[in-house]
Amino acid sequence: MAGILTIVILTMTMSGGAMGGGVASAVARALGAGDVDRASALAAHALLIGICFGLTFMLGMLIFGPAVLRLLGGRGNVLSNATGYAQIFFGGAVLPWLMNTMAGILRGTGNMKLPSLMILNSAVCQIILGGTLGLGLGPIPQFGMRGVASGSLIAYLISIAVMAWYLFSGRARVIPTIRGLRVQRAMFADILKVGVVSCFSPLQSVLSISIFTHMLAGFGTAVLAGYGIGARLEFMLTSVAFAFGIASVPMIGMAIGAERIARARRIAWTAGFVSFVAVGAIGTLIAVFPDLWVNIFTGDPGVRAASRQYLSTAAPMYAFIGLAMSMYFSSQGAAKVLGPVLAQSARLAFIALGGWWLSVHDATPANFFALAAASMAVLGLLSTSSVILTRWEPKRGTYAQVRPALSAIVD
Repeated sequence: MAGILTIVILTMTMSGGAMGGGVASAVARALGAGDVDRASALAAHALLIGICFGLTFMLGMLIFGPAVLRLLGGRGNVLSNATGYAQIFFGGAVLPWLMNTMAGILRGTGNMKLPSLMILNSAVCQIILGGTLGLGLGPIPQFGMRGVASGSLIAYLISIAVMAWYLFSGRARVIPTIRGLRVQRAMFADILKVGVVSCFSPLQSVLSISIFTHMLAGFGTAVLAGYGIGARLEFMLTSVAFAFGIASVPMIGMAIGAERIARARRIAWTAGFVSFVAVGAIGTLIAVFPDLWVNIFTGDPGVRAASRQYLSTAAPMYAFIGLAMSMYFSSQGAAKVLGPVLAQSARLAFIALGGWWLSVHDATPANFFALAAASMAVLGLLSTSSVILTRWEPKRGTYAQVRPALSAIVD
């Protein structure tokens, strides 16, 4: 089931943080320029993009899903369950894409509360509905993994209904222009120039973890499980960094739209500093007292020893993961996301080449853990450098069409 979980996570991160960030950036930049009509048209185009990407994932997994799952190691009953889950979940792949697209539109208007509540609502509903349909309850039969997938889709549908009502009822700052919509290539380009490039970031993150996991597999299950416990902490702290980063997207986007570049950069550095400190403080605490985290997962002495060793080496460097994620989202807001994505590519290459070198020199698990820690610093420093070196100034007059009540929008 690990294979299908990886693909689902990739789907959610691409539709939410990557393409969703591109949507939020485009809408925010239009609003920063005072062009509400453009923001409304962008919202409609964003919904079309979400539907198209959802259909692409649906067709891709329904046609090639079983082969992909076998390639990822699925066999026997595990493969059968994973295939059943994939058929239901990706049969409705348009739903998570639509949910995250609507969340991106609302974030672009500066509304963080409703999207966050809806994402939280979908998570809670998935647990309740997925558990009920998967395991059965009272008169409801047990549907297994197909039921779990169905519970997820129902949860997404509930969130979509609430956000669609909010958007189309006029309560948001933009109303997607559906009736009489004139499809424009420039609108798609404004979103996709950020969203498509951003999609390579979660893909490379998954590849980095997969490569590192493959390299550690040779040291046995204890070391691999110990790394897995540490990686769970990294995923959790990534969510903390996500909160700071995604909040900066509309603020920076609106400042860029108003051509207030200095303000946009101040927001980026503030978000980066807060994310670095918050994630770093938690990581350092766990590095000093690893049992606070390890005790949650295992009592096995070998796994505990590997977990402690990994956390004492890598956890303090989680601060750079927080910094890198903040720089990534800040760059989305400025529509200049290529630098942080290339920084992720550099980390991937660093892990692959460094891991190969360690493998041919009979390195110990501690050496690989040090490689993981160093790769986090590489990612954070390169992401920050890319923001420093990239010009955020838009082409002259790009957002100069209209600026009614600009001070109220930006400040």
